[in-house]
Formats: sequence, structure tokens, C-alpha cells
Amino acid sequence: MIPRYTLPEMKKVWSETNKYDNWLRVEKAVCWALAQTGIIPQNDYKLIEKSTYDYKRLNEILADTKHDMTAFLQSITENLGDEGRWIHYGLTTSDIW
Repeated sequence: MIPRYTLPEMKKVWSETNKYDNWLRVEKAVCWALAQTGIIPQNDYKLIEKSTYDYKRLNEILADTKHDMTAFLQSITENLGDEGRWIHYGLTTSDIW
């Protein structure tokens, strides 16, 4: 977006952090649904629900991978234990974008 034509509200909508925040909401919503149906243990979901990504770390990973979804997922799962396996479970990148 061209900064001089961008309203602050629109700048926020199209920001990188807002994109990743929305991706995280979708990932958590899918994990919630999987927990409700018994696919994910409730205790795992509780840990996932508290998880987040580290924007600085995400960008470090992105510099290596050149793939924003891979970097995003790795930045979340690095801070989780075995429950991290449920992040992106049954999904493709297109499901999140």
C-alpha cells in the first residue's frame, strides 16, 4: 500500500502482524473444533490456546525458509511440546490464507 494514501485503519488491516494474528485465530479455532470432537486431547488444546508466535523469530525463520506459513508454524511450535503436532493438523496453507 502506498503510505500517503493509506488510512491508519487500513494500514492495520493489511499489516503483517494482523495477517499472522488472523492465521493464529484460525489455527486455534480448528484446534478447538478438533478438541470438541475428541480428536485432540483437551489438555493439549488448553496449551495450544495459550500459544502465540514470536514476530522477530518468525522473520528469522522466514529469511531461511522463504515461506511465510512455514515460518509462522515453526515460530509457534518451537514453544510447544508434543501438543504442537496439532497445529495445522489436517490443514493446508490454502485453508489458512
